[in-house]
Amino acid sequence: MVSTVFCIPRVRPDFLLSTVLMLPLAGCISLPPPDSTPAVELPSTYQVGSTALSEIPAAPNLPWRDYFTDLQLQRLIEQALTTNRHLRSALLRVEQARALYGIQQSELLPTIGAEASSERSRVPSDLNAPSAPQVSNRYEVGVGFNHWELDFWGRVRSLNEAALEEYLATDEARRAVELSLIAQVANSYYLLLELDNRLQLAHQTIASREQSLLIFNRRVEVGAAAQLELRQVEVLLHQARALGAQLENARAQQANALALLLGSPAETEWQLPPLADSDELFALPPGLPSELLVNRPDIRAAEHALRAANANISAARAALFPRIALTSSLGTASRDLDNLFSNDSRTWRFAPTISLPIFTAGRLRASLNLAEVRREQAVVDYEQTVQEAFRDVADALAAERWLVEEAQAASDLLAAQRERARLAQLRYDHGAVPYLEVLDAQRDLLDAEQQQVQIRRKVISARIALYAALGGGEHQAAIESARTHRSLVHSL
Repeated sequence: MVSTVFCIPRVRPDFLLSTVLMLPLAGCISLPPPDSTPAVELPSTYQVGSTALSEIPAAPNLPWRDYFTDLQLQRLIEQALTTNRHLRSALLRVEQARALYGIQQSELLPTIGAEASSERSRVPSDLNAPSAPQVSNRYEVGVGFNHWELDFWGRVRSLNEAALEEYLATDEARRAVELSLIAQVANSYYLLLELDNRLQLAHQTIASREQSLLIFNRRVEVGAAAQLELRQVEVLLHQARALGAQLENARAQQANALALLLGSPAETEWQLPPLADSDELFALPPGLPSELLVNRPDIRAAEHALRAANANISAARAALFPRIALTSSLGTASRDLDNLFSNDSRTWRFAPTISLPIFTAGRLRASLNLAEVRREQAVVDYEQTVQEAFRDVADALAAERWLVEEAQAASDLLAAQRERARLAQLRYDHGAVPYLEVLDAQRDLLDAEQQQVQIRRKVISARIALYAALGGGEHQAAIESARTHRSLVHSL
């Protein structure tokens, strides 16, 4: 076993002089552009206020398990977060970005390797001074590094920071996919509840109208009712059956959509409760529009992408300046294997190099221009993401406010339609009105029952949309992790 101590031998004075002269120059040049997030003008408050209670926590501090309290829905969300293919693809993109960051981070430190070689050669006689062929051996063992760039201008550090920001942006994009998936599963679940409740009402109506048809058939047989009234009852029955078939088709399609979101068949069969008896989601306080900048994962992803673009500008600017690299090795070499580790067989090599771009046909300048344009594109994308986030919250707040009023109006309408149907049936039984009035009242009653269930589900969907638009979930740990990574990069 050989123990080799690595050391840097004495450097030539001319190289030290050139290096010392460059260091003040490097300190006088400010390569990185200003690393600032552009200010986006947002209203100070949302135009539509929320009716939420003050003690309700904000969405970013409210885990989805605390907001979606239905146990069956929680199991479905957990399954989707485990087996959904879109989320799995987002996770793999995060792993790719993490690996690329690790590769780029390794450029900050020299890569040290060991090498052992053996060489045997023969020189013919006409190339040898003694006019005789000569056979020579060479054995060598060493350790060292090749072409380690001294990052005077910050090019490698800028590339490392860009890789870090791209990794963090990819991770925030994964969080955005996860939040969107939670909202989609919840919406799909409550839409299934709506369709099941509407189907139940339709089946009850079909059964009632089938019974009415039997009664009117009997009344026609005994001459107590006209054929026109019998046909009107048949029309009501056929309309109810058509609605039932339509709802069955919609429910089957919605179940398939939920299965696609889950990424696999449901692990357990679930029983959907009546929508009226399910745990409705409470309203959320929207907070201030500026809070979206730290709560929404898509905004944070755009911010990381902007910082990566800034770092790429720094790297492109640094590429215009000279690169200084070191190559060094230390080891032993000998013609005889027995003398390979003798005291006088030590060998070393120290080779600093300076490369200065003189003519590149405009490639480096074009690379800098490209980085600057991409930075401007990142600014536009960031501003657009912020504006879209504000619109998402405003739309969800407006939908929640007006749908609540619409739901109240639908409940009042349903009560009125039930009373109307009761009175129409009573008047018909006393011979005061024709059966056409009963037909119209029952048709409108079925529509009102269906509409009330639909609006109740829309109110829940609006609150799901608001939870997602506000960046629901616990993201503070992710923010602190990003700050830690960035501080480590700046300390290198």
